[in-house]
Amino acid sequence: MYRCFAALLASLLISGGAFAQSLRAFTPNALRGTIEVLQSPEVALNGKPARLAASARIFGPDNLIKVPASIVGQKLVVNYTLDGQGFVRDVWVLTESEAAKKPWPTTAAEAQARRFDSVSQVWIKP
Repeated sequence: MYRCFAALLASLLISGGAFAQSLRAFTPNALRGTIEVLQSPEVALNGKPARLAASARIFGPDNLIKVPASIVGQKLVVNYTLDGQGFVRDVWVLTESEAAKKPWPTTAAEAQARRFDSVSQVWIKP
């Protein structure tokens, strides 16, 4: 009896990581783009020079935090936020299914013209 319970609990814990990964929620101010870490804190955001904020967090496709040095030179499709000074604050490296969700705004002006449904994680044009 206890072995069955332990096996069930173990399978739930193992599959729980995959379930949590599929439910990543992005903030309404997250924009879509590409990022390439050049030499931290310097990055290329959509091909233009940018800088990571001191408090920047980079989440990998598995939703674990990545050290900028671990992704140097890789051009990645991401959702990102900027802080009040224009530095890159939060970065989520997208999975293929997340990147396929379109339309997603690439500029603040596009985001202003649409409405974000946080439950389904899609942008709706009013």
